Amino acid sequence: MAKILISPGKYVQGAGELKNIGAYAEKYGKKALVLITESGYKRIGTIIDSSFEVSNSELVYDYFNGECSKNEIQRLIKVMEHEACDMVIGIGGGKILDTAKAVAYYKNTPVLICPTIASTDAPCSALSVLYTDEGVFEEYLFLPSNPNLVLMDTDIISKSPVRLTISGMGDALATYFEARACKASGAVSCAGGLGTEAAMALAKLCFDTLMNEGVKAKLALEAGACTEAVEKVVEANTLLSGLGFESAGLAGAHAIHNGLTVLEECHHMYHGEKVAFGTITQLVLENIPAEELEDIIDWCIELGLPVTLKQLGITEVTDEKIMAVATAACAPTDTLHNMPFEVTPEKVCAAIKAADAYGKYFLGE
Repeated sequence: MAKILISPGKYVQGAGELKNIGAYAEKYGKKALVLITESGYKRIGTIIDSSFEVSNSELVYDYFNGECSKNEIQRLIKVMEHEACDMVIGIGGGKILDTAKAVAYYKNTPVLICPTIASTDAPCSALSVLYTDEGVFEEYLFLPSNPNLVLMDTDIISKSPVRLTISGMGDALATYFEARACKASGAVSCAGGLGTEAAMALAKLCFDTLMNEGVKAKLALEAGACTEAVEKVVEANTLLSGLGFESAGLAGAHAIHNGLTVLEECHHMYHGEKVAFGTITQLVLENIPAEELEDIIDWCIELGLPVTLKQLGITEVTDEKIMAVATAACAPTDTLHNMPFEVTPEKVCAAIKAADAYGKYFLGE
């Protein structure tokens, strides 16, 4: 089978880069539909407007309704047609970005992605997650190409809640370990082939960056400072993790995250927070050396990522609950089967219990 790597057409990152969005946009079309929330426009709308005043492209705004749903996508397609737009710009969080990607796909236009947070590795991907209008997961929409441009303004991102960037580090923590498992098993990645050496190298760089810069970035963000450590972590959370997960593969950590979503108690936790615990559980399944496991758990504790079931919101732990999570994680279509050994609900249940015990131990509980 062929090795395949996919990526966005261009990635731009830097403090104040949103002021150049008009200059970038004019390379892709004449009139942009800009998808943003009303609160987002109040915060950064003047920057966008000023940028387009000196651009050869026009823009029309539309406020996002809150869900990346089929109805919202169809509504925005009609807006594009009515306004004669020939590109889409999504500015905001994950659901806005996924909606922008989907609308551009159906209209066969370029899409420019401008995240205002660094909480997941989704901005670079050729994927939109679709929900019902009520916010219930419906399906994945796999897209034929990645965004034309991903633009990260680290001034804006560094002003977002610190917990969001920490959650992004939890999501990115999984990238290298899942890529390593997929390489060992010969699993097919989201890109549709085997992982390249480049994707593996990016996944490892992602991990090394998190270990070296993560705690420094957290402290800087808490002090309201956008430092070089913050810049490196934003790149790790978004670009390195994005290319790593999509072109090197997903395995245990994300499947265990998906399993955790069956418990109502976990719904208030961010994606990356659940993935961090899923990563520890995957490493328990792999039985990695004790020193390595301790390093990962200590790093999570320093950042404030959950290392126990209680920290995930599961205050009453029962065998039935854990087995429900393990069974869901082992669904035939999920990525747990990309691990390089046979995985059963019983093994996953035991690994979750052990991961919880290790977390309690290192917390001194």
